[in-house]
Amino acid sequence: MVTLSMDLRERILDVYDAGEGTRQEIARRFRVSLGMVKKLLQQRRNTGDIAPRHKRAGRKPKITADHRQRLEGLVRQNPDMTLEELREALGLACSLPAIHYVLESMGLSLKKRRLIQRNKIDPMSASSAKHGRTM
Repeated sequence: MVTLSMDLRERILDVYDAGEGTRQEIARRFRVSLGMVKKLLQQRRNTGDIAPRHKRAGRKPKITADHRQRLEGLVRQNPDMTLEELREALGLACSLPAIHYVLESMGLSLKKRRLIQRNKIDPMSASSAKHGRTM
């Protein structure tokens, strides 16, 4: 969808204000949708502005500046926390990758320490068994 130029927006409103047709006729005249004419009139009535409003479009971030600040504090205090633990500590309803991307954008990383005890089997015999070989 192409954004209407300010010039076209102004001409549409000038014609409407002059009473030179219905909204449907104005839409046909300027080759825009009736919905666009209605939205333009509504935007002018509600805000007094007719400029494009792309900055307000789209999904709002679930992780706000406040969350980022708290996230930084949590990571600095306890860098061994998992993404899931961070999500719970912040009370967020977002995906784990979302938290990862925010941490990455902030230049923060978590330590990856495994608490799982490694096998006490000889690594050579473990790889041989894995590939179905016997000695």
